[in-house]
Amino acid sequence: MTDTTPRLLIVDDEEIALRNLERVMKKAGYRVTTSSSGARALALIEMGEFDLLLSDLRMEGVDGMQLLRACRARHPDVEVIMITGFATTESAVKAMKEGAFNYIAKPFRLDEVRRVVSEALEKRSLRRENRSLKEQIEVYEGEVRIITQNPEMRRLLALAEQIAPSDCNVLIEGDSGTGKELLARYVHKHSTRRDGPYVAVNCGALNADLLANELFGHEREAYTGASSARRGLIESASGGTLFLDEVTEMPAEMQVKLLRVIQEREVLRVGATRPLPVDIRVIAASNRILTEAVAAGLLRRDLYYRLNVVGLHIPSLARRAGDIPLLVNHFLGKHAARMRKGVLCVAPEVLEVLSHHDFPGNVRELENLVERGVAVASGERIELAHLPEALRGPLPLAYRRVDGALPTLEEQERRYIEWVMDTVGGNQTLAAQKLGINRVSLWRKLKKQVEAARTGSTNAVVSNQWGIDDEK
Repeated sequence: MTDTTPRLLIVDDEEIALRNLERVMKKAGYRVTTSSSGARALALIEMGEFDLLLSDLRMEGVDGMQLLRACRARHPDVEVIMITGFATTESAVKAMKEGAFNYIAKPFRLDEVRRVVSEALEKRSLRRENRSLKEQIEVYEGEVRIITQNPEMRRLLALAEQIAPSDCNVLIEGDSGTGKELLARYVHKHSTRRDGPYVAVNCGALNADLLANELFGHEREAYTGASSARRGLIESASGGTLFLDEVTEMPAEMQVKLLRVIQEREVLRVGATRPLPVDIRVIAASNRILTEAVAAGLLRRDLYYRLNVVGLHIPSLARRAGDIPLLVNHFLGKHAARMRKGVLCVAPEVLEVLSHHDFPGNVRELENLVERGVAVASGERIELAHLPEALRGPLPLAYRRVDGALPTLEEQERRYIEWVMDTVGGNQTLAAQKLGINRVSLWRKLKKQVEAARTGSTNAVVSNQWGIDDEK
C-alpha cells in the first residue's frame, strides 16, 4: 500500500534550528528529510518530489530563493515556506512573488510553524483533488456518450457512425435541448478528423459585423482598433470540424460568404485581398424545420443543399420516454461526481413524475432537473421535495403523443382522469372528490372513455378495470 503521509524537506544551515524543526515535524506525523546544505537540498529536489519545502532564506552557496525557483520549475505543486532571521518587507514580497506559500521570521514559534505547514499541505491537497476532478470531467466529456435504448435513436447513431468517415457536410434538425451539438461531436469523434479541432459557433448569438469578424478573422488595421491580424474560427477549424448551431439565424450576407467557403475551400479575412485555403467539414444544426426555413427565406436554398448532404433528425425526449430512467442515472452520476456529493439514486415517485412529464425542454431540461436535485439533496437520494414545486403535484403532469404532437383537451382530460383513478386505487368516490365533480359525472366520463377505446375511436389505453358497465 502506498504511504500517503506528506513528505517534508527541511533545509537550514543552523544545526540547532534544523534539528528542532525535524523533531517537531516528525512528532506531527510527517515524513521528514533534512539538509544543512543548499547544494545538497538542490540535489534532493532533482532526485524526487516532496510535498513541502521548508527552507532558510540566507545560506552559503545555494540559498533559499534558488531552492524556491528549482521547486517551481521542477515540481510546481510543491509548496514552499521560507524561514529567515533577516525579516524584511522586501525579502518577504520577493519570496511571495516567486511563489512561496508563506514567510516566517526567526525567532519563530513552533506552533506557528505547525499551523503554516498544515495550511500549505491542505492547499496542495485541494489543488490535487481539483485537478483530478477536472481530468475526470474532461475524460468524461471527451467520450461523447449518447445514452439511449430507443430504436429510433439507435438507428440515428448507426447512420451517424456510417457517414462520419466520409467527410461530407451534415445538417442536424431537432427541438431545442435534444442534443444537436452532442450528436455533432459524436460525428466528429467517429470521423477521420477526430484528432483535429472541433470549433462550435452559435450563429444567433452575434450580430452580422461581430459574426463576420469571429468567423473570418481580420487583417491588421482592417478597421479602427485592429492593431494586429487575427484568424477567425473557420481558419481555427482547419483540419477538423466547424459546427454551426442555429444556422438559420445567420444573417443573409454571412450565408453568401459561408457558401463560398464551402464551395471554394478558402476564407477571406476582413480587410484582406487574398484568400487563405482551409480544410474543414461543416456540421450545421437548427431547431427549425429546415424546409420551412428555406421557404420563409431564413436559409438560402443553395446553402441548404450544400449543407444537407446528409440530414440527421433527433427525436424529442417525449418520443423516447423509455430513455428517461437511463438518462436520470447518467446525469445523477455526472453531477454527483462534479459536486462531490454522495447522492446515489432517485426515489421511485421522482422517477414516476419524470417519466410522465412532457419535457418541452427535452434532454437539457431533464439534466437541469437532475442537477438541481443533486444540488439540494442532503442525503443519498433525490426525493420528490427536491423537484421544483410545479412538478410535485398532479396538475403539472402533461402528456405528449408518441409522435411528439401535443394532445387535445379531450385526450388530456382522459389521461388526467386515468391518472387520478390510479392514484386513489380505483375508488370512484374519492376520485370524484379529487376532481371536484360528483360521482355520477365521473362514472359517465369513465363509461364514455371505455366505449371509445372499445370502438377504436380514440387512442385511449383505458380498460374496464374499474367495472364501469356494472355501475347503476
